[in-house]
Amino acid sequence: LYPHSSSGGSTRELSLVFCGFYESGMCPLLSSCCKICWRIWRITTLINHKDNTKKSDKTLQAIQRVGQAVNLAVGRFVKVGEAIANENWDLKEEINIACIEAKQAGETIAALTDVTNLSHAEPHNQITVFTDKTGVIKAARLLLSSVTKVLLLADRVVIKQIITSRNKVLATMERLEKVNSFQEFVQIFSQFGNEMVEFAHLTGDRQNDLKDEKKKARMAAARAVLEKGTMMLLTASKTCLRHPNCESAHKNKEGVFERMKEALDKVIEIVTDCKPSGDTDTASASIFTGIKELKMNLEALRDNPYFQSKESLSVTLEVVLERTEDFTDSAYTSHERRERILELSTQTRAELQEFVSVWIQAQSRKTKSMTEELELSMLKISHSLNELKKELHSAAMQLAADLVKYHADHVVLQALKLTGVEGNLEALAEYACKLSEQKEQLVETCRLLRHVSGTEPLEITCIHAAETFHVTGQQIISAAETLTLHPSSKIAKENLDVFCEAWESQISDMSMLLREINDKNNANLKSLKPEKPDSEEQAKIAKLGLKLGLLTSDVNCEIEKWEDQENDIVQNGRNMSKMAYSLYLFTRGEGSLKTSQDLIHLLEVLAAEGLKFTSSIQAFSKQLKDDDKLMLLLEINKLIPLCHQLQTVTKASLQNKVFLKVDKCITKIRSMMALVVQLLSLCYKLMKKMESNRWISVTNKDTMDGKT
Repeated sequence: LYPHSSSGGSTRELSLVFCGFYESGMCPLLSSCCKICWRIWRITTLINHKDNTKKSDKTLQAIQRVGQAVNLAVGRFVKVGEAIANENWDLKEEINIACIEAKQAGETIAALTDVTNLSHAEPHNQITVFTDKTGVIKAARLLLSSVTKVLLLADRVVIKQIITSRNKVLATMERLEKVNSFQEFVQIFSQFGNEMVEFAHLTGDRQNDLKDEKKKARMAAARAVLEKGTMMLLTASKTCLRHPNCESAHKNKEGVFERMKEALDKVIEIVTDCKPSGDTDTASASIFTGIKELKMNLEALRDNPYFQSKESLSVTLEVVLERTEDFTDSAYTSHERRERILELSTQTRAELQEFVSVWIQAQSRKTKSMTEELELSMLKISHSLNELKKELHSAAMQLAADLVKYHADHVVLQALKLTGVEGNLEALAEYACKLSEQKEQLVETCRLLRHVSGTEPLEITCIHAAETFHVTGQQIISAAETLTLHPSSKIAKENLDVFCEAWESQISDMSMLLREINDKNNANLKSLKPEKPDSEEQAKIAKLGLKLGLLTSDVNCEIEKWEDQENDIVQNGRNMSKMAYSLYLFTRGEGSLKTSQDLIHLLEVLAAEGLKFTSSIQAFSKQLKDDDKLMLLLEINKLIPLCHQLQTVTKASLQNKVFLKVDKCITKIRSMMALVVQLLSLCYKLMKKMESNRWISVTNKDTMDGKT
């Protein structure tokens, strides 16, 4: 077990993985899993840490407390696992066996960490974590193994539920396609609606649980199609039933069914992790991703001049420049922008050739001057690539913004509606042609936006937008044709309205997409790159971060004692613990904190939450007697100044634009979290004391009343 055994940091790494799931709002099974893994790591850290060889009372108490907490979390985990087993007979035996193993391992850990009567002169007949480390290791490994088995089996249950739900929806859709009467349609569609609600709940939970942002974006796109498609399916089917001989009505309905079936298939591909045939990696077609890859390869040559061949660099650049043809060949790119993109492409190609030449010379003549020339050549390429990125980003964003603004009034849609009501077939052809032009322009713009979106999830959103404009545009034209052929049909008019609303909704979504891409780009430009600390500083920060991580575990242990988990004191303490844990991940180069601005924002929020925590405790203190109240207020007064000091540090950093001294901030926050642990423990004891006094008072009163 980490850090001394041959198993490396497996326990710690698992705890971090599960904690990540837990923070994202995972199910109760993973909630318990997070606590189990984190506490196993906590025990092994306490046992193996060099400062704990003396086995102080504080260390012994901490080990026993965490050991009991592990067993408690295992009990909760097993309870949920057994409930899942009882509902799934095909997996019941496997889940129950794994639960039994987990329960036995939890009890073993609790027994080995029971050091209540252990004095500093340890009796030889008492087996503990100190005398039987092998037993702890075996129990921990068995526990993690059985927990993993239950999780994998539970995941199979969820996937099976989604597949079963999808099959029910698909079967009902097939019945809806063949329906011939309104009465039958209403009955089947009611069933379809209930099944879609169930499917939406299952896939929504799965989407929230997904850790892969790319899969999450694909799931969101598929679910959006199904959500909007349900209303389209209703009106398109009703129109077909009202006008059974209308070819455009059947075409409109078939388009809805086809797209919804594709979306159902995509959901299953995501949850089963099966890559569809012909599916290509979205990153392979993105210019920004290609530029990022090229720059990373260039950076790698600093450390290893033989990292790759000069041919591979040239090939990577040519692939990037080939993709820029999407911009230069577009009819919607202005002449000035086209010339600028071509100029930057030529410049970057020439600079790469110059770099390769210098690189070859540097390999044979390893002099200081050659190293400097190579560095200068690399900086030139990087600058040109950045300029090319800016130009492409500006071109795509400007075109998209102009389109969204131009089509915001939806003149063509209004004209199609009016044309349909009037039954004007000539006008229909004219406005259908205009909508087709609009559709092609929006589809191409979405493809250009994909190149500059900067992240795979945003690329997927751009692809979804392009597909939606393409499909919905065709469906609007077929719906408008149906209304034009049957101008007095209320259901045909309602059907056209539904498809027009879907188009307008996608235009609105595109505005949001532009803001997201712009925010992403601005964040990349503004992010500050702190100086890389040396190995000694990194070790110091890592050690401070580790102690902070352990303190968050102590806070969570104290919080679990409270029966009322909605108590303000508990909620504030839990929020502070989560933020402190994020800072711990930051010290390891993990988690959501990436830049100095992210860190400053976290510290601001943490300081504010600390002051809320003290306010909640002050409110609680008003219920206490004078002595207890004074004792609590003295502890609060230690925390308040630390919160104010942290606020001062963050304000000064924002004004001076100076990256925070991370080690000093962590030290301050460690002091804060240590006080949080003490205050939570003290408040809990005082609350129990207050409840006990009330019970005694009520009992005495009842006794006196009885005597009377």
